[in-house]
Amino acid sequence: MIVNTTYTDKEAARLIDTHLGESFPILQRIKLKGIGSKRMIISDVSPKMKSYLNTVDDLNYGSIELRPKGILVHIHKKLNSFSWIIPYYKLHIYNSTYFSIHADGNFIQFKKNKLYKENKAFIEKIVTQKNTILNTTDYYGV
Repeated sequence: MIVNTTYTDKEAARLIDTHLGESFPILQRIKLKGIGSKRMIISDVSPKMKSYLNTVDDLNYGSIELRPKGILVHIHKKLNSFSWIIPYYKLHIYNSTYFSIHADGNFIQFKKNKLYKENKAFIEKIVTQKNTILNTTDYYGV
């Protein structure tokens, strides 16, 4: 699910908090050594997400934000910002020629260049956080 986060919208914030949990408190952010990635260059996206990218030959950038129950992938198109809400149980990460994130039949591919290398530790943090959360019994309401 993608929401427009260009302006502060209580409904969008409520939707994000419902699916991914509220943002980490400051002490948890320090403990995790940050909850946001640096920006990365978007190489390709699924057909349903093409409308969220710049149509001219500009570079498209995206970043990732860690939340207690999932991640937010932020995409910037001109002056607009969009956030893709991905709970951990729907998140699939592939690391081949490109670094890609898949969920709900959609994907976003990032180029593996200098910017990717700067975010490698953050990506490992996402995988660790996902495994930790999904292995707890209360995540699924059990």
